[in-house]
Amino acid sequence: MRFDHREDVIALTPLWTGERLPDGRPWVPDTVLERIRHITLEEAWGYLWNEGYQFQFQGEFKQTNPGKTLVGRAVTTSFVPLRPDLHNCTLDYGHEKEGRKGYYNQWVIDTLREDDVVVVDLFDKIWKGTYVGGNLSTAIANRTKRGGAVIWGGIRDMEQIVKIPNLQVMHRGNDPTGIGDVVMTGFNGPCRIGQATCLPGDVVLGTISGVIFIPAHLAEQVVTRAEKSHIRDVFGFMRLRDGTYTTAQIDTAWTLPMMEDFVDWFKKAPEAQAFSYLTWEEELKEARKASENSSQVRL
Repeated sequence: MRFDHREDVIALTPLWTGERLPDGRPWVPDTVLERIRHITLEEAWGYLWNEGYQFQFQGEFKQTNPGKTLVGRAVTTSFVPLRPDLHNCTLDYGHEKEGRKGYYNQWVIDTLREDDVVVVDLFDKIWKGTYVGGNLSTAIANRTKRGGAVIWGGIRDMEQIVKIPNLQVMHRGNDPTGIGDVVMTGFNGPCRIGQATCLPGDVVLGTISGVIFIPAHLAEQVVTRAEKSHIRDVFGFMRLRDGTYTTAQIDTAWTLPMMEDFVDWFKKAPEAQAFSYLTWEEELKEARKASENSSQVRL
């Protein structure tokens, strides 16, 4: 039994080849996190679904800061209902073997760093399942700066938490009781949130739609595909409004003339300047190949 162990985290995330944090979590660059703040949950979901990651989303959350997008690197923790012998063993191990102070939730929050998001599986427990109140939420905000928490369980001190700036806590409900009758069984290990699976270091994207956990090794591909989808939508909506193309044309694979029309617009349009780092050689190549295959069929 080990909590928050670097070698375990590295073993869980072998597809990540970049830098890592001291606890072993993948360090998705700040620049990628900032780009992810500007995409929609559905744009991220589409790429993950097509890559086979079909259990990354969970909806049905309440928010302490409605409408605020939550983005950060996951710090995971999991709980089970109280069993006295397991509780005593686990608590003693944390205190005596690992030198931790306080209760389970304090162990985790005391390790947070900038842009972290605590991801908590409290098995949807609200009564005596309140992972944070005013004090611990203040600590999360102070440590993470722009982060927060995703709690498959409850919170307390709602009137205090909603006044904390730059904090988003996504949760299942609130109750005045403190946390109790639970045992922490995981800290920076695999974590289940409803129907979704989160690993330490995943990029958390929380919106009014729910939460999606983006595997660290796919984060840059996800945001690039999402940005391409977004700017193509901007172009497509414009061409639909002016009657250049039909919905059938926009919603299917674009022909080579359509793709060339888009790339020409992309180079000049003010709306596209923020995405000038995106390239379209792959899409043009696919459109040319499809055009050549179509010509050969007609012959």
